[in-house]
Amino acid sequence: MATSEADLLRALHDEHARALWAYVVNLTNGDRGRAQDVVQETLLRAWRNPQVLDQSRGSARGWLFTVAKRIVIDEWRATRSRPEYVTDDVPEQSVSDGTDQALDHQLVTAAMRTLSIEHREVLLECYLRGASVAQASMAIGVPPGTIKSRTHYALRALRLALDEMGGVL
Repeated sequence: MATSEADLLRALHDEHARALWAYVVNLTNGDRGRAQDVVQETLLRAWRNPQVLDQSRGSARGWLFTVAKRIVIDEWRATRSRPEYVTDDVPEQSVSDGTDQALDHQLVTAAMRTLSIEHREVLLECYLRGASVAQASMAIGVPPGTIKSRTHYALRALRLALDEMGGVL
């Protein structure tokens, strides 16, 4: 005779699980995965109710079958009141109204105003106009190495200015 709760639950499982599973497979219209979940939940509830484990009062089969049936009914009611819709159509994509771009533009413009003239000049040449280092060097009239270093320090200063303004691009 089993004495510990684990032994009692194991004995309950060994005696009733196969019949309970077959019964629940029928209730779930052959959905074996769902049936396994229901049987697990039923046995968990039996474990939580020690009086069910005590088989000296008689067989727990009726209790197990009733609980399993109620679980299936509860699941059915839940899906009926909150049906799940499956569709091949992709939900509507959000449409940008340009607000984010306008705010980003204002933020970058304000941050650019905090930079030195040399830093603004190099960023406008290289990033706004898309000039190469050699082209920017010729347009501004400084050596290519100066363009590279100004670009580096200008981007760093711009990043700091944006951080101070609380902007994240």
